[in-house]
Amino acid sequence: MNKKFVSLAVSGIFLALGSQAALAAPDWGKAAKSTIHVFHPGVSPLEWVQGKGEHSGASGLKKGEACAGCHIEDGKLSLDTKRLASKEMEPKGAPKTLTYPVTVQAAYDATNLYVRLTFKAPGGGFDKSDKDNEVKATIMFPNDKVPLGDQTGCWSACHKDARTMPGADDKKTKYVSAGAMDLVQWKSSGKSADGFVADKRSMEGGKAGATAEGAKAGDTYTVTFTRKLAGNAVLAPGKAVPFGIAIHADNAGGRFHHVSFGHTIGLGADGDVKAAK
Repeated sequence: MNKKFVSLAVSGIFLALGSQAALAAPDWGKAAKSTIHVFHPGVSPLEWVQGKGEHSGASGLKKGEACAGCHIEDGKLSLDTKRLASKEMEPKGAPKTLTYPVTVQAAYDATNLYVRLTFKAPGGGFDKSDKDNEVKATIMFPNDKVPLGDQTGCWSACHKDARTMPGADDKKTKYVSAGAMDLVQWKSSGKSADGFVADKRSMEGGKAGATAEGAKAGDTYTVTFTRKLAGNAVLAPGKAVPFGIAIHADNAGGRFHHVSFGHTIGLGADGDVKAAK
């Protein structure tokens, strides 16, 4: 056999093996576990968060403080759950379970970030408008041009005139006034979405090449998201990147989800979630 051909063939094998290694799934047994609590936000859009007299944290936002800084103590939520369940916060009907924990793990390589969520989705929801999906799990990453993106997380895209808010236009989606958020979603029907939020929300056309897959074992869901480090939000080793979680349980749609405050994933850096390399 021609020596040059053999050399090329061997090189091809090593390149293929290297490619497979780069695309191999993370060893989740080596990735640290963090607990992030999600909660039902009701009708509390960004305007409510920033409003005077309605939310005592508005002055903190002006000083550059983050929502999580006041509402998370020793890893647990510090919230008035009675208020969460009130007609003020949810005029249509709050879910029976107002908060619950989500285990979050993350890993990264030269190309991708991987995020894994593990949780038990509660029943007892008021809204069951999504007949096709018992559960939807979403993560969002604001870039540095989104106003308050690193302070308020998903609230940067949640406004009082968006669909399912009281008296709002049913065709108006989430949006941000500048910049963009990468959005990736997994649906229990087996579908996934690679989208973004800019002047409107789009569930396709994302720039992060994102995918999602999930499964249910007993009463526990495990959902794994994969996205490129490049995207609307550019991720880089040595930095902590802001992100947020939203989970629709019990066939819920619209605002009837449970969400996290804005958190960070550290890629070789400190963060609420530390990604394994």
